Amino acid sequence: MIKNPEQLPVEPLIPEIAKALAERGGAVLTAAPGSGKTTRVPTALLHEDWLAGRKIVLLEPRRLAVKAVARYMASMLGEQPGGTVGYRVRQESRISAKTRLEVVTEGVLIRMLQADPALEDVGLVIFDEFHERSLFADLGLALCLQSRELLRPDLRLLVMSATLDAGPVCAMLGGAPEISCEGRQYPVTTRYLGRSGSVPVEQAAAAAVRRAISEETGDVIVFLPGAPEIRKTKAILEEQGLAGEVAVLPLYGGLTADEQDRAIAPARPGERKVVLATSIAETSLTVEGVRVVIDCGLARRLRFSPRTGMSSLVTVPVSLDAAEQRRGRAGRLEPGVCYRLWTEQEEAMLPRSRPAEILESDLAYLALELAIWGVRDPAELSWLDPPPAAAYRQAVELLSGLNAVDEKFNATPHGRRMAELGVHPRLAHMMLTAKELGLGGLACELAALLQEGRIPPVAGASGGGEREGWSGADIEPRVEALRSGRGAFRPMLEEARRLKRLLGVPEEGEDDLRRCGLLLACAYPDRIGGRRAGGGFLLASGRGAAFPREEPLSFSPHIVAAELDDRGADGRILLAARVEEEDIRRHLPHLIASETAVYWDRNTKSARSVARERIGAIRLRERPGDLPPETETDRVLLEGIRQEGLKLLNWSKSSLQLIDRLRFMQRHFPDWPDCSEEALLNDLESWLGPFVRGMTSAGELQAVDAGQALLSRLSPAQRSLLDSAAPTHITVPGGSRIAIDYRDPERPVLAAKLQLLFGLSETPRIAGGRVPITVHLLSPAMRPVQVTRDLAGFWNTTYREVRKDLRGRYPKHDWPENPLAADASRVRPNRSQK
Repeated sequence: MIKNPEQLPVEPLIPEIAKALAERGGAVLTAAPGSGKTTRVPTALLHEDWLAGRKIVLLEPRRLAVKAVARYMASMLGEQPGGTVGYRVRQESRISAKTRLEVVTEGVLIRMLQADPALEDVGLVIFDEFHERSLFADLGLALCLQSRELLRPDLRLLVMSATLDAGPVCAMLGGAPEISCEGRQYPVTTRYLGRSGSVPVEQAAAAAVRRAISEETGDVIVFLPGAPEIRKTKAILEEQGLAGEVAVLPLYGGLTADEQDRAIAPARPGERKVVLATSIAETSLTVEGVRVVIDCGLARRLRFSPRTGMSSLVTVPVSLDAAEQRRGRAGRLEPGVCYRLWTEQEEAMLPRSRPAEILESDLAYLALELAIWGVRDPAELSWLDPPPAAAYRQAVELLSGLNAVDEKFNATPHGRRMAELGVHPRLAHMMLTAKELGLGGLACELAALLQEGRIPPVAGASGGGEREGWSGADIEPRVEALRSGRGAFRPMLEEARRLKRLLGVPEEGEDDLRRCGLLLACAYPDRIGGRRAGGGFLLASGRGAAFPREEPLSFSPHIVAAELDDRGADGRILLAARVEEEDIRRHLPHLIASETAVYWDRNTKSARSVARERIGAIRLRERPGDLPPETETDRVLLEGIRQEGLKLLNWSKSSLQLIDRLRFMQRHFPDWPDCSEEALLNDLESWLGPFVRGMTSAGELQAVDAGQALLSRLSPAQRSLLDSAAPTHITVPGGSRIAIDYRDPERPVLAAKLQLLFGLSETPRIAGGRVPITVHLLSPAMRPVQVTRDLAGFWNTTYREVRKDLRGRYPKHDWPENPLAADASRVRPNRSQK
């Protein structure tokens, strides 16, 4: 590691940076705020010989930072952007043939790489603020590394950050050196104000602003999680009369360029300003005049759930590295103050750093870019954090459904056009499809709204308040508000016009708002919802969803949910539109699947067929259908037997005895096949399937002897063992064959008239002699007179007493004194004993 020991600005280290890039092809510069790395390093490197006339590309994470950095560096050279220093952001550029240093967003770098994978006119790519670990920065670095490996070994890469753990990045760059410049910054005093959980963050922020204005000099920047909180805080300050003393200016990505420029420009003479900003102002930007920072301690992140396939905005505690970045805003020009709306104890619980966006995001955009790049498996590239497998797999499935990739994961022409639009693949697909339907203008307006993340409320719409708990989810009033260009919707109108120019549709003209649902179905086919009988909606994806409160859309037969808060069993629908089934049939017929389903009807005990039309999990229409080939009906019949149980089969008396014999064998022979009902039901295909082919009902099953089917499970050797170890009958001395009852596998029973057993001296044994049969000795009237497993003991002891009793009750029968010498052949067995 090379350090700047004097903690001076970064200039003294520029020769070391240039040397590392020339000799090692890469470097990592960790430099504190105030070091000047963003502006001084790129301009100083312009004169290095190893550039060989090629240009430098400097990446910034946000469009606002791109323009601000480019303007500042150009002014250092006495120029305007478009000369030596230029910039490119989405649909706007200031470059010329003289431009040697180009400041771009990370997304623009991706487009440059896709157009020219070798970056032939680029000698150095600089990744600034890399600690933010945006999805596009990680992707851009991975593509640059592969480009350098395969096409451009002379391409230099410089990664810059204030709080980055440099070790892993140095390793990715092939052992590149870390160059550290701690910088020089004015001291910043930290004051912990805390905040009760019952106090809304907007009220706490407004109170801190009033305190800072009274206690400190200079301008104030307030970090809030998002645009809704900024609007609320601004309204509170204006209600309290603060606007008369200072200028209260918002700063977030959805504002117009003029509004953003006013926030970062110096305050007018004699005026103080309070800038209400999102994390957009944490890095890169210098908001002139600020010496007081108020940090609410919250950030808003977009998180993707592979379980549901949905993304949602969540408000989370700020990480320590981000908090330090925010704090550093107060010490750029003079000693400053940072008010933190949390306690020192709470600070100890904050995460050290923000997670990489690639670990939490919807990866559809990344997957599409990899398909265009020609990479099927992300493992082919180098990543600090590889894309999570589940999220990436869902992204690929989504792209396939949008016709952006083919079955081999090659980008289709439609997918390449989607990527050129620079919006989420869902929205890009919607815009391209809408253009074919003559609804391109409305699609661009919807895309401009949906890119915003959180859309402001509309005055006069159903419901009230901000998004949390708001019941008015209909997107149509928002489109109307966008078209008016009033208030917070003005930047969205500008974005819609930009998208219309890009798509090649007229900027003026208003498509029918009633087609909003149809267009949303193009973008979110998995979120088409059909109304459930009990309320709420079943989405095509199979998830449940419902509006937070009852509203007109609640009674629509079908809706499309553009935004959901996916918490609980049913997602909460925050933004939606009604969609007509006939519109889907006419314009998006590929979303409707037709199928013939065969099922087991428990009422008729038979296989039935139904012809269905459905959108994913949503059933549209059903009618009786024709039964398909027997392979399918066989499957359904066996499934019906599983539902009903083995009782559905034809069990003759011998079949019932057979199944009991098989279970007896299983109990006494460990290697014998499992014949429990559960095992037999699980194995229906092998033993019963061949006997029921072509059958469709329980009535037809009666023609099948279940016992014969069961025997098919046994090998010849097993059948032989069954007959010897578990015989169906015992032949007694008189020649009669008496059936054995195996219902209790532990104690099989032989029930016979006592007289039939005259001459049988020992208890019969089965299972190779291991199991004695339990003998039920019956009277001539077939009533039990004795139960024993020791027949010899019975003859020797108990028989005398039994004989006395039987002689008295059945005097016409012969009851010999010596039963072992008696002739049992003259006794006729009862029919049930056979």
